Amino acid sequence: MKRIVIHRPGGYERLEIERHPDLHPSADEVLIDVAACGVNYADCVTRMGLYASARHYVGYPITPGFEVAGTIRACGSNVTDMAPGTAVIAVTRFNGYATQLLVSRQQLFRLPESLTLEQAAALPTVALTAWYALFQLAHPRPDSTLLVHSAAGGVGSMLVQMGRISGCRVIGVVGATHKVAAVSELGADAVIDKSAGDLWNAAEQHAPGAYDLILDANGVTTLRQSYRHLAPAGKLVVYGFHSMLSTRHGRPNRLRLAVDWLRTPRFSPFDLTTRNRSILGFNLSYLFDKTGVLQEGMDQILHWLADGRLRLPAVQSYPFDDVADAHRALESGQTTGKLVLVTGETG
Repeated sequence: MKRIVIHRPGGYERLEIERHPDLHPSADEVLIDVAACGVNYADCVTRMGLYASARHYVGYPITPGFEVAGTIRACGSNVTDMAPGTAVIAVTRFNGYATQLLVSRQQLFRLPESLTLEQAAALPTVALTAWYALFQLAHPRPDSTLLVHSAAGGVGSMLVQMGRISGCRVIGVVGATHKVAAVSELGADAVIDKSAGDLWNAAEQHAPGAYDLILDANGVTTLRQSYRHLAPAGKLVVYGFHSMLSTRHGRPNRLRLAVDWLRTPRFSPFDLTTRNRSILGFNLSYLFDKTGVLQEGMDQILHWLADGRLRLPAVQSYPFDDVADAHRALESGQTTGKLVLVTGETG
């Protein structure tokens, strides 16, 4: 089997492709021949050495990757409802960048007939992140007005659609003009192109009464204003700090990172209560022990896909060995939808 390994944090050159012995499942595990694995910004942050859960759960060397699609090669003796040759989607806490993956049965889902393996590999992380933010934390009402930052990205595109499924009015924010059409096609009621004008002036025009819910993975560049633009009883959900991680040759600018850390707003509980606002935050990689929550989320997501209410993000595929190019593209901020690595394995 092949595996992409990061022995030490750094730039794109740290993504080493290695040969390892084939894997074998224990009694409660399933072995998958991986056809495609999703690429997420968290993988890039793991490569840089800045992803907290990577240090907490694994350390270095580490193989990134949270989601794969492929076919079952073998099942452990306690797994009786799956069989070799079955096409599946799997979620995993790291180790996804590989041509073989071992997961517990609870982390495995049958591949819907309507999805290709590449499409399926692009689904779980972004869809579960959006689902958890909206339906486990925010609980938007049908008359809510939502502001979704980075609306053309993988998570953002899911947030736009799930907001519409909830009956909400959704305003998307993008950072480049070529992304506007994609977000409009997802059903956003309006799209703000912050490269073409002032973001917050436009945001105020679209919601003079402020926003019931704002979903923000940018970090310091927008957090303070996101909070200020909440309506009474409004909620700010934070699930990343993308803008703080400017890179050169794939390495973080640590001076910029330190300055941005100091500039990041610290919210007072007194202000939260007197202004009647809430701030909620999470990281999906810390939730893999909550198998019931993941199962509930994936069941709902697959149901929405089946009935046509949820569309997959656009998928751009890269050969497995071109992982550095995929990371470079994702960090450029110019991509829309989701990137996947294709291994060539079909079971």
